[in-house]
Amino acid sequence: MDNGQGAAWALRTMEAVPELTPYCFSGCDSGENPGWTHCHSGHGRRKGRSHSASSACFRRTQSLHGPSPVTTFGPKACMLQNPKAVMHIQDPASQRLTWNKPPKSVLVIKKIRDAGLLRPFKELCIFLTEVKGMIVYVEKKVLEDPAIAADESFVAVKKKFCTFQDDLDDISDSVDFIICLGGDGTLLYASSLFQESVPPVMAFHLGSLGFLTPFSFDTYQSQVTQVIEGNAAIVLRSRLLVRVSRESTEKKVQGPVDETGLIITNGENNASHRTMQYQVLNEVVVDRGPSSYLSNVDLFLDGHQITTVQGDGVIVSTPTGSTAYAVAAGASMIHPNVPAILITPICPHSLSFRPIVVPAGVELTIKLSPDARNTAWVSFDGRKRQEISHGDSITITTSCFPVPSICFRDPVNDWFESLAQCLHWNVRKKQNHLSSEEEEEF
Repeated sequence: MDNGQGAAWALRTMEAVPELTPYCFSGCDSGENPGWTHCHSGHGRRKGRSHSASSACFRRTQSLHGPSPVTTFGPKACMLQNPKAVMHIQDPASQRLTWNKPPKSVLVIKKIRDAGLLRPFKELCIFLTEVKGMIVYVEKKVLEDPAIAADESFVAVKKKFCTFQDDLDDISDSVDFIICLGGDGTLLYASSLFQESVPPVMAFHLGSLGFLTPFSFDTYQSQVTQVIEGNAAIVLRSRLLVRVSRESTEKKVQGPVDETGLIITNGENNASHRTMQYQVLNEVVVDRGPSSYLSNVDLFLDGHQITTVQGDGVIVSTPTGSTAYAVAAGASMIHPNVPAILITPICPHSLSFRPIVVPAGVELTIKLSPDARNTAWVSFDGRKRQEISHGDSITITTSCFPVPSICFRDPVNDWFESLAQCLHWNVRKKQNHLSSEEEEEF
């Protein structure tokens, strides 16, 4: 690995294609770092904002297999390299988790306002703090739950917690791995907390669907112990790096960031551009919003316009997101290990507009068509919904910071198990066999 950051896709090695330009992994070319100050808890850091957050890490490789993701996750976790792996193609089942140093801290994410999760949350936290001696991070709003705040038997454990607030404190260098209690939405939320390297995520199925949560809480002690000991398989779930650039007639303000946190960069014709950046695990959805007119957006691939989407909208998803909104709109289900981006129209006004799959290394751009009758709306994993107007653009490519999801068995078996149990894939009443007499009749 290069400085503990650079690594190859599971499908290739950097040495195999030395002529390719990999992603930059951490910060601008200038080497500037954003300014940080300590948060109130003494653990983690206060989030700082700078111009480098936008301009850095958006270069992409020309490889057909997409950018090279980091294989270090958080301060201590990394993926165990398999010396017997073939240079170009690696068995997904051979992807194993290992630790550079024993993990000492864990972030526990609990679904908010779910009374059914109070008992599992308390049991897990007591086990982690008192039995395993771990430093437990929890969100401040979780402890503000009246059922937890009023529990006197839990006071001693709560005093050991390190708390943080979303969109305010940065704990990316403080958490060794993550445990999610809830459904698929809890894992998506965990992904949104880390805009760069993500610690390994262990997700327990305590929600409704549970496609991305392979672990049962009944055996949590043995399962968590195996993860702490570095005995687990992982699947690298690729994310989308998304930039929303807005055209504004306002003149450029002093400083790199405005009061809303939007990053300011110089635009053309003396106009300023405000840019927001997101890491998306499932999908980016562009739709017509409340308008009764068809959506009318232009889709560009590597700078070339490939089509205009006329319909209810378009979904740009990762392989992980292929089994979410995209499959409901008619897309194929793609295994998370496949480096690809899916483009799926939503109710297109054309019988020939079928979903397509493009290589993970491409750059997609979505803009409102010049003759569009109305604006469009965009959301990221169902969050941060906002309106898109003429002159705005959405740029999408594969992120070099995947989500390392810990498997119950291995990436292949877990995926097919989820297809069968959650989506009832290819489930039908079996056809009866023919008797010998019936076979003779045919």
